[in-house]
Parts: sequence; structure tokens; C-alpha cells
Amino acid sequence: MKIGVVGLPNVGKSTLFNAITEAGAESANYPFCTIEPNVGIVDVPDYRLEVLGKMYNTQKITPASIEFVDIAGLVAGASHGEGLGNKFLSHIREVDAIVHVVRCFDNENIIHVNGSVSPLRDIEIINLELALADLEQVSKKLEKDEKLIKTGDKSLIQSVELMQKIKDALENNKPARSVEVDEDEEKILKSFQLLTSKPVIYVANIGENDLNKEDNKYVTEVKNFAEKDHSKCITLCAKIEEEITSLPADERDLYKEELGIKTSGLEKLVIASYDILGLMSYLTAGEKEVRAWTIKKGTKAPQAAGKIHSDFEKGFIKAEIVSFKDLVDAGSFLKAKEKGKVRMEGKDYVICDGDVVLFRFNV
Repeated sequence: MKIGVVGLPNVGKSTLFNAITEAGAESANYPFCTIEPNVGIVDVPDYRLEVLGKMYNTQKITPASIEFVDIAGLVAGASHGEGLGNKFLSHIREVDAIVHVVRCFDNENIIHVNGSVSPLRDIEIINLELALADLEQVSKKLEKDEKLIKTGDKSLIQSVELMQKIKDALENNKPARSVEVDEDEEKILKSFQLLTSKPVIYVANIGENDLNKEDNKYVTEVKNFAEKDHSKCITLCAKIEEEITSLPADERDLYKEELGIKTSGLEKLVIASYDILGLMSYLTAGEKEVRAWTIKKGTKAPQAAGKIHSDFEKGFIKAEIVSFKDLVDAGSFLKAKEKGKVRMEGKDYVICDGDVVLFRFNV
């Protein structure tokens, strides 16, 4: 999973990236501090792995991971190459979802590229640039493909019809993801790699003094916009998140407790990312390794097995499955089996979040 962190210059993008990845990206009080994207691979927090690790006395614990990409700050005119526009847009095309950091704090010492704090204006600037870039791409493709449509190619006709729907949406200030598509159209849409087709998580970046306040007008604006946009919104303070990760690991929980922070920024982002992309994790456990595997919700057992190795999917026979809760309640896999909590499932079984799975296969 690849998540792009975007926003206008000086909204706290790189600060947040540093906090969640501990990668030490440069962060400064001037535009375009980030030019080439910084990349950080982050382990997905999952308490279940540690529990299973102790139960199986395992040699190795391997969590799922997310790749975060800190992309250069965007300015108005990026779709026409302003600032670092073209480079910025090319990096966004490569990600699965967008984390859009929005400044929701006042601070005279931190320059705002547009001179004042206005979350909705900032969101509009970025969304407009993404839409303009998509509109240019779709218009060019339509112009080219409409000349070829006379061949009667059904797939081409379907593609042109879909592009026209997307063009109409973009011209009416709606993102490509707002267009309802069927299963076939979804595959075509993915091939376009449109910027506005990607799901978005808006991060309302608040100041340190607003940490536990509920009346932040800026945050309310972002939340209301995200709801209308069918996107996610989370609130955090990137500066404090960065301070937490600068502490030794054994001091972080105490500092969070003092600040009244129950869920870390990383955990909030992971939950939102999994949710918006329709993902979940199943688990495998043994003495050699306990591991989390990320799959799409609705994935059947053979395809989930293929996540481990293609041979597992090709030679799939059965899957031995017990829920994490049932396994923990029983105390061991053997006891869970004795209690009838371990099931043998076939090819049509849809894997559930937290299933502990042992695949049977023959190659």
C-alpha cells in the first residue's frame, strides 16, 4: 500500500511525515523544502501480533507495512507547471490514496504561502489543480479515441462513454471518484490513473494549544467538506506527533497520557487508510513466524493464500481457520481445536479480519 502525503507548502506535511515514519525528512519555514519525494516504510501497529508471538513463542514477528511518500508542496497553477507542478502530479499518480494535510492553526511565525489561514481555500486550490490535470488528460484521450470508435470495438466504446462521464463530472467541479461505475468500468478507470479518482484522507493539522479543544472552526470546516466529498477526515497536531517520536520508545506512552492523546497520529492514519481502501488483515502464526497479511475485504481463501505465494493459490485445498478472539480465549491452537473453534473452509470462504489461518495446498 502506497500513501501520498500532499498539501500546500508550510502546512505541516513534512512534519507529519517525520512523525509517522521517523525518517528525518527536511522540514523548514519556506516553500518547496521537499523537492524529491521522501519515502518511509512504516509497520502497521497491530497488538494481535504480539499476543500471538507470546502464545507461539515465535522467532519472528512481521507486521503489515505501509509506504508513505512525502510529495512536494503544491501551488495554484501546478497543472500548468507552476512551482514543482508537473513533478508533483506525476508522483501522485503512483499512490493508492492521498493524505491531504490542511493547516488548521494560526501562527505568525510560520509563513502561509497564500498569506492567511483558510482551510477551504487551501483544499480548493489543490483539488482544482488535480481536476484540471485530469481534465486535460481525459480531453486528450477522448479526442484521440473518438476518432477510432468507428471500428466498432466494444471495449473502446465503453472507455469513451466512461471518459465522457468523467469529463462531465470534472467540468462540474466533481472528482472522478464521484462517478458511479460498475465492475468493468472500475477496471478501465484504474487504468487511467486519474488523480481525482484516488480516495482522500484530509488531515486537519491543529496547533499545540488546540490539542484537546472541540471548538476549532477550521477543523469543523474540513470535517464538513470531507463528509460532502465522501472522504475521511482525522485531526492531529503534527508538531506534537513529531515531538512524541523524538522521545525514547519507553517514554512515549507517558507523554501521550500527559497530553490526553489516546490514539497516535500513525494509528489514526492507518485506520483511515485501511477503511478508505477497503482493506483488512488476516494472520498466520507458528514458531518460526507470526505475520499479518493485508488483503481487500471480501477476498476468498484461495486469493488470500496467493498473497503468501502464488503456489498456495494454485494448489489450494482447504484453509484451517480460527478467529483471533476464539484462539486467545482458548489459550492455544490445540485447545481451540478441542473446543470446535477451528474450522476447515473451502474455496468460497471469505476471509474475515483477524482470522488466524493455516492453508492446506498441493503443488
